[in-house]
Amino acid sequence: MLLEVKDLTVNYGTALALKGVSLTVGEGEVVALIGANGAGKTTLLRTISGLKSVRSGQVTFQGQRIDGVPAHDIVKRGVAHIPEGRIVFGPMSVYDNLKMGAYLRKDQKAVAKDIERMYSLFPILKERRKQLSESLSGGEQQMLAVARALMAAPKLLLMDEPSMGLSPIMVENIGSIVKDIHQTGIGILLVEQNASMALALADRAYVLEVGNIVLEGPASMVAGNERVRTAYLGG
Repeated sequence: MLLEVKDLTVNYGTALALKGVSLTVGEGEVVALIGANGAGKTTLLRTISGLKSVRSGQVTFQGQRIDGVPAHDIVKRGVAHIPEGRIVFGPMSVYDNLKMGAYLRKDQKAVAKDIERMYSLFPILKERRKQLSESLSGGEQQMLAVARALMAAPKLLLMDEPSMGLSPIMVENIGSIVKDIHQTGIGILLVEQNASMALALADRAYVLEVGNIVLEGPASMVAGNERVRTAYLGG
């Protein structure tokens, strides 16, 4: 198993944000995590990537415990996190953002090759490579955030609300990007308010409500659940 989260409990301030959450992501699998605002989805991703402390339970990546491991070491092991809000280094160029994504890698020839690969995946980034990232549109910044994460050569990608605030056509583009990444064999844990898109892209899915997993299974089964249709798919 690529990622295994077991009985994870995490505080948010004095409140419990996650209450014994368990989930898995297999090699090359897309797993969707859906739920309302405040359910604990972002907290879960931040905990997996080492940005929040675990109260109890454990996080295992490729058979090794990573809860308690510093965030930069988790990146080095092969976990890349694309945070909510398209956080790019605004005063830096597109090219320098991509280089920053590979800051832990030593083989500069391989890094240069991967930058060219990002330009082929995201042609607009090649056009904009000398521009400051803060001058990009929201959709272009999201593409850069994804490309920068891929520059870390991850085995697992944590994606937090990649379609948030984007136009319908950019949402379609992001869906296509997730499909392309899936085909490369990278595992993806996808947190997404656009539940219909997430469930269409995923192999399996979990529903998180107020810090608890209330439903899990194949994405098609979760999408067909009456409660999920009413709460997240508009009936």
